[in-house]
This record gives sequence, structure tokens and C-alpha cells, in this order.
Amino acid sequence: MKRRNLWVAAAAAALTLMAAPAAIAQTTGKLGVVVQVSDDNEKTWHQALNVVRNIQNEYGKDKVEVELVVFGNGVGLLKFDSPLANRIDDTLANGAQVLMCQNTMKARQLTPADMHAKIGYVKAGVVEIIEKQRQGWAVLRP
Repeated sequence: MKRRNLWVAAAAAALTLMAAPAAIAQTTGKLGVVVQVSDDNEKTWHQALNVVRNIQNEYGKDKVEVELVVFGNGVGLLKFDSPLANRIDDTLANGAQVLMCQNTMKARQLTPADMHAKIGYVKAGVVEIIEKQRQGWAVLRP
């Protein structure tokens, strides 16, 4: 009997997750996508920025909300001296939000002066991702 209840709960959860993006689209008219960057590999940073651009090109910038959420070892992507600073500028100019985790900054003794001047901040990157996923946003980790 317990196994059956587990299957019923799993099926209900799956249906809820499948319906969530449709619910978001109905309320905002836009698809929501979070792209996670949490490693220090510059190739991954390029790939994440390419994903953001490709999503906007495919769906149209006016039909999709995209957040690039950076935490942990990904911090180098958003430092003021990042080798990808120009790409961050382009990503922001195209309407995506670029957000840095303040918990990571605190742990690494960084301040906004150490970071790209135009980015935004969230208290905890992982919590931002969890909350967006709960709201029906797609979560990608290139």
C-alpha cells in the first residue's frame, strides 16, 4: 500500500511540474529560464552566455525572462576584471538579468566594488534558483 501511495504522489508531482511553466506563461505571458553558473571554467562561462543568447533569439527577448545566476566558484565570471566583461555587458543590454550571490561574496570577502558594475545581487544564488523553479521557471546548468 505504501508503494502505491508513493507512485500516486510522484505522478501528482510530475503533473504539477509539467503544468507550472504553462501557468507562468498564462500569468506573465513569458517563459522563465534560469541559467546557473557555479564553476570556474571559462569555457562553461562562454557556454552559459551562449545559452542565454540562444534562448532569447529562439523565443524572442520580449517573450522570455532569463536570469543568469552566479554563485560559488563561478564568481570570477562577474568580477570587474573578468575576461568576459564585454559579454556580460551584452547580456545585460539584451535584457537578461545577471545576478551574483551575496553569500559567495561574503565568504570570499568581496564587495560590489570587486564586481562588474552593472550586475544585480541575490542573497543566496541557490535559493534564487530553487524559488524560480518553484514558480515554474526552467533551470539550466550548461
